[in-house]
Amino acid sequence: MPIVGLIAVVLGRQAMERRAAPPANEGLAILLDLAAKAMAEHRLVAPAGSNACEFYLSVRELDPDNTTAREGLRRLFPAATAEVERSINALQLDEAARELRLLRDVDGTDFTLALLGGKLDAQRQIVIREDEARAARIRAAASP
Repeated sequence: MPIVGLIAVVLGRQAMERRAAPPANEGLAILLDLAAKAMAEHRLVAPAGSNACEFYLSVRELDPDNTTAREGLRRLFPAATAEVERSINALQLDEAARELRLLRDVDGTDFTLALLGGKLDAQRQIVIREDEARAARIRAAASP
């Protein structure tokens, strides 16, 4: 293969690689854009895989010093804790646990998260007791 042909092949491969894998800063820009859209749509911690918190955490993982991600996480935190509490109150306990784990990735030392964890555990115990009582009533009604 002539040298010109070899150069064309190499340049063609390099161009394909650039198109296939965006540069890291372009990936960060995409994640930040997705996070901003999720914030605007009030998708703070839900749905799983498509929320502002997860997008900002992904940015922070790739670029720990990214000020936009840090600021975004700081801004969403209070409203996101309220979302976790609403999930607990609505007895969506598995969803609340997922959201709580997500927020612990943001700030595992926040006392509000400790309180919400206690509330979640208490609500789980109440649900267990209610289920046990319901099962006992069913057994009592079924026995002669």
